[in-house]
Amino acid sequence: MMIRGKLLGSFLAILTTHALCFPGPLGPTFHSHGQQSQTCRSRPLTSCRAAVFDTVTVDLSDGRDYPIYIGTDFTDDQIADMLTSHIAGKKALLVTNDRIAPMYLEKYEKLVSKHKEVHTLIVPDGEEHKSMEILQRILDKALEEKLDRKCTFLALGGGVIGDMVGFAAAIYQRGVNFIQIPTTVMAMVDSSVGGKTGVNHPLGKNMIGAFHQPQCVFIDTQTLSTLPDRELQSGISEIIKYGLIRDAELFEWLEQNMDKLLARDPVAMRFAVKRSCENKAAVVKADEKEADVRATLNLGHTFGHAIESGSGYGTWLHGEAVAIGTAMAASMSARMGWIDQTLLERTYRLLEKANLPVELPLDSPMDQKSFLKYMSADKKVANGQLRLILLKGPLGNCVFTGDFEHEAMIQTIDEFVAMPGC
Repeated sequence: MMIRGKLLGSFLAILTTHALCFPGPLGPTFHSHGQQSQTCRSRPLTSCRAAVFDTVTVDLSDGRDYPIYIGTDFTDDQIADMLTSHIAGKKALLVTNDRIAPMYLEKYEKLVSKHKEVHTLIVPDGEEHKSMEILQRILDKALEEKLDRKCTFLALGGGVIGDMVGFAAAIYQRGVNFIQIPTTVMAMVDSSVGGKTGVNHPLGKNMIGAFHQPQCVFIDTQTLSTLPDRELQSGISEIIKYGLIRDAELFEWLEQNMDKLLARDPVAMRFAVKRSCENKAAVVKADEKEADVRATLNLGHTFGHAIESGSGYGTWLHGEAVAIGTAMAASMSARMGWIDQTLLERTYRLLEKANLPVELPLDSPMDQKSFLKYMSADKKVANGQLRLILLKGPLGNCVFTGDFEHEAMIQTIDEFVAMPGC
């Protein structure tokens, strides 16, 4: 299968940028693609051997645009200057979890402390801790340290940390700035971008939250070297999603390069992260508050969130549940004749190639009643009507609709749940 020209050119640009970094007489000389050190709003980056990085801009109204910095091998000075240039006040609260803290907390605390007063907080890791209780701890810490409205919160970690810290920033003193520093694929390609923040409720995932955009997103793909394989694969499910709903070329590239992503090839990973961020930024620009097109980013999520809630938070990683949900959405779409069998098979094949689950285990607590219970409380329900994101037409196309065959949904759920006696 041929990779289309535009996508191949973009990949080769990153490949060339990554590979060609020759020390010149006045410091490093880079190929014209990508960016070397640059000024971030106020203070110039100081390192003469700064890493090459890409910048994707989330283009919003009212001057709220913000950059997503994507690169690897950043120098300490570069990180310090990039982050603190987006901190307007004198104080910052750096929040991470107990798994990330031993690896990265000291580094980032030291770098931000070069220019700002930094306070730190470590919270428990895991989806089961994405709760009002942990949110309260973040707010308590901010109040204990007497942080004012000029402070900035920094979220160092995966999607759970990013969502909770962002929500805390949204409601602390009616809103303070925050910065995303994602350390997982899931957070890099999806949750850190776009301003969705929140915590879970026992009756539904992400049911308590707010839209609150960060000042910037800082992505150092080097942190993925310490990411467990299971979490790496979980994040890849969101990259596959972009290919299915809007970027056929990316899907085709993934079919050819999945082995490189699983092997953590730095060039392939940086390309996939950048391409995903470009897709997410374009959708957020068109529909920041998820009134329409942004909802399509939730392909597989209505089924997936039901699986997470019904199975108990922490049983499945988010991307694993979404992978099963994506398989369900594709199966339902094919059942209604909205996509052909070939696309259905390609979807399953790519998910399986990423080592993602495409079915529920026989001991799953999920049944038809559980699915319908949690799906009825989904945030995309409007006026009592459930709306789903489903595939329709050729690869790269989808619909957000409540106009689907209810029986097809029931048959799909029945196909996936563990039947009595199995």
